[in-house]
Amino acid sequence: MFIQTEATPNPATLKFLPGRDVLDGEPRDFRSPDAAAISPLAMGLFAISGVNGVFLGSDFISVTKDDTNWAHIKPAILGVIMDHFLSGKPVIMQSTDGAPHELAGGEEFFEPQDSETVEVIKELLSTRVRPAVAMDGGDIIFKGYKEGTVFLHMQGACSGCPSSTATLKNGIENLLRHFVPGVEAVQQV
Repeated sequence: MFIQTEATPNPATLKFLPGRDVLDGEPRDFRSPDAAAISPLAMGLFAISGVNGVFLGSDFISVTKDDTNWAHIKPAILGVIMDHFLSGKPVIMQSTDGAPHELAGGEEFFEPQDSETVEVIKELLSTRVRPAVAMDGGDIIFKGYKEGTVFLHMQGACSGCPSSTATLKNGIENLLRHFVPGVEAVQQV
């Protein structure tokens, strides 16, 4: 098994590409070992000293580190990823009823009269923003819309990235303001 690595705009995060599907469905962002308890792969990565974030995408894994040097932990990360996929274990454990554990993301918020605007925002995020953000090892989730402000949550490499504010303000905000009348600002939550 050959695992490629790619740098991300966040110097504390590397993107690992195992050359196979990683996760079906919505991406998962784990910021602590406790949160990673539903994923044998994420738990294995958190067992490496220096790892403080794991993001699982459809065909990649983003790992965020503390101030540890990549040269010291990258071989261990590659080993955990390879061992996991060779073991045949699931990436996400099933709950007792056999279904995958649900995401704990909280409810979206917006006024009922804004539902058409929200649908346009979600469509633009899905088709134009999320694919580009995934290329950088992260994801962006719609959280809400209120009084002209779109509230988004950055995950994976995008969470804590030095350029995430510029991405939000210069990229996403401009895109949404151009295509969606009424959008005035984008804010990270």
